[in-house]
Amino acid sequence: MITPALPRSRDESTDQVITAWALAARTGDPVAVEHFVRALHRDVRRYVTYLGADPQAADDLTQDTFLRALGSLHRFEGRSSARTWLLSIARRAVIDNLRYTAARPRVSDTDDWQSAAERAQPRGLPGFDDGVALADLLAALPDERREAFVLTQLLGLPYADAAHVSNCPVGTVRSRVARARQALIERLHAAEGAELVGAPA
Repeated sequence: MITPALPRSRDESTDQVITAWALAARTGDPVAVEHFVRALHRDVRRYVTYLGADPQAADDLTQDTFLRALGSLHRFEGRSSARTWLLSIARRAVIDNLRYTAARPRVSDTDDWQSAAERAQPRGLPGFDDGVALADLLAALPDERREAFVLTQLLGLPYADAAHVSNCPVGTVRSRVARARQALIERLHAAEGAELVGAPA
């Protein structure tokens, strides 16, 4: 099977190509499976990272999402885009993981686990500090607003698709995104003001 090239920008035609790969993958086409996974891997990982309470579990959640999706791909009929369908599965994977973690808390082998985790993070990477700042700002948002913001603003999902993934009305998604934006702007202004106050004269 000859697979179409994926356009550079994320738009409706991109989603149509990815959906075509998912439909072809249902028949067991290994090339279509590979294209489908590669095209959506980054989106799924970003989504589960921001949605999940444990950023260290993002790789496992991403893998779990694709295992679930590939196991149920035969039921995918293309009524929504493959990306919307896959992000719905990712959302369920995160929820299941949060429930599992809450039921079985882990015991740390070090008293200062937070410092140990911070020391293990890579430093000096381009944009590392900006990424940490964004993650901190997003983590402070209520879960529903963070999810709506990540789906629409970071992953570029249309509001209708984000509503489908979140299982809520489109108007609710719009409201959550607007409130998330406002809260992020307020926090950025507050952080900038604190930096100016703390700067040496």
